[in-house]
Amino acid sequence: MSDKDAGAQDMSAQDMHDQDMARVSDAFQTFLREAPGHAQAWMGGVQALGAASALDEKTSALAYLAVLAALRLESGVPFHAAHAKAAGATRDEVISAVLIGLPAAGNQVTQVLPAALAAYDAA
Repeated sequence: MSDKDAGAQDMSAQDMHDQDMARVSDAFQTFLREAPGHAQAWMGGVQALGAASALDEKTSALAYLAVLAALRLESGVPFHAAHAKAAGATRDEVISAVLIGLPAAGNQVTQVLPAALAAYDAA
């Protein structure tokens, strides 16, 4: 691979990182920046829990969106909706994941639907 090709790949990785960070809430970005030791410990736990899960990546991403919707944690929705799309989820699957909590959590789940769809469409 030429240096030019390597640079193009690095740019692609950097562009992808920048796009991901654009979807991360200001609060979480502040956490990552201002408390790196805590953030590293937190992310290690998140990764370990993901590795322990029996769910495939797409199912896990959709389930995570459902939990965010039920808890009305809209700030995490853009990142996780884009992640669901990257894992192969369709737009209809994202909608269904957000709305699956209607019977248990009520119509509050609809509050995150606009953010989920905007992030999905932009990803």
